[in-house]
Amino acid sequence: MTFSGVMEHVAQGFEAAGAFALVAGLLWSLVVAARLWRKEGNRRGYRALRETFGGVLLLGLEILVAADLIRTVAVTPTLESVAVLGLIVLIRTFLSFSLQVEIDGVPPWRRALASGATTITRAAQANRTTPAVSRSAAVTASTQEES
Repeated sequence: MTFSGVMEHVAQGFEAAGAFALVAGLLWSLVVAARLWRKEGNRRGYRALRETFGGVLLLGLEILVAADLIRTVAVTPTLESVAVLGLIVLIRTFLSFSLQVEIDGVPPWRRALASGATTITRAAQANRTTPAVSRSAAVTASTQEES
């Protein structure tokens, strides 16, 4: 068996793994959502379904991009196949980005500003470095800087 043949089988394995991850992830997402729906109600169940299946879609897309990459680089390294790979990766990257924003609710560059750890750190630094009398002024100033 040639190197190209082996790499074709490896790419097919990645594609099968990606498809399995999508199907198994959908089933797992439905189970998680059903449990939360029974326990906490419709809204929480729906949100859990969106979040878990969104994560599954991201994982599946990444695995399928790996399969395309292996196939293009190792099996058929022509200029046309590289251009097609570039287009596929661009589309899947946009889909991954859109899904991540949908799951988190904030763009990636704003995620650090919205996290609890960042907020707590800022508050601790403002209270530690300023005298007790001007703490409220420091918090007001740091809030105005963020805006």
